[in-house]
Amino acid sequence: MDEPLVAVVGPTASGKSAWALAIAEAFGGEVVGADSRQVYAGMAIGTVQPSDAARARVRHHLIGHADPADRYNLVRFLAEARAAIEEIRARGRLPVLVGGSGQYVWALLEGWSVPEVEPDLELRARLEARASSEGAATLHADLRSVDGRAAARIAATNVRRVIRALEVHAVTGRPISDWHEARDPKEALVVAPEVGLEQLDVRIGARAKGMFEAGFVEEVRALLAGGVAPEVAAMESVGYREVCRHLAGELSEEETVEVVAQSTRKLARRQLRWFRPNDARIQWVTQVQQALALAAVALRDARNG
Repeated sequence: MDEPLVAVVGPTASGKSAWALAIAEAFGGEVVGADSRQVYAGMAIGTVQPSDAARARVRHHLIGHADPADRYNLVRFLAEARAAIEEIRARGRLPVLVGGSGQYVWALLEGWSVPEVEPDLELRARLEARASSEGAATLHADLRSVDGRAAARIAATNVRRVIRALEVHAVTGRPISDWHEARDPKEALVVAPEVGLEQLDVRIGARAKGMFEAGFVEEVRALLAGGVAPEVAAMESVGYREVCRHLAGELSEEETVEVVAQSTRKLARRQLRWFRPNDARIQWVTQVQQALALAAVALRDARNG
């Protein structure tokens, strides 16, 4: 019988990466990333990729392998994650999914069928122009009229995802939420570190400071020098645009650290829309020992079943 899938989810800075590492080490597992930003090469500091030491202890997949000049997407993630999980199981090891990109996590766990819709650059340009001239709320209202479920899940401020949902509807004639219905749910234990918002905010502030001490500015400078344009999707990751502003002389380093922390706190709250405390699919626990105990039970039940 296949090893079960364990998923460790939650907002950024909640400690889920350390938990996933502990579970993988305890039960002979390998980690599969479910983070839309940690996939990019050359962006280890700003996206808080697992350290070299962590990757030496446990094999990691889908971390730092994509070209920052490319637009990584859900279709590619699903193909790569499913292949990685199959390979891990073929070796008789436990796949441990970890990440805060809620769309990626649930798409994999619920078996979404995602349309391979090529970007309609002309449509995107028109919608982006409308968002600029009329406001993001206008596009969100358009989405609400054709796909209320998607509008309820996507924030009006997330213009890129609103445009993508409108694009899929225009090209396929179907709401994107139809494509995202659960079709082949995976048996999985889903756990999340329970951390209060106040504590999370403190962690985020400390981590933002540590990123700059670790060379975040130098990392962004190297990306730009290597030909990565500030406009590409990878550079939309929290922190990178802010550091670009710092390099352009618009912000001091102290101001940049604070702006990055503020942006990260907003990201954490957006992620919590995907991982709600009352979601029956998720087991929220306060200690990694509890997560390890849950994983042990899931493994025992799978092997005895």
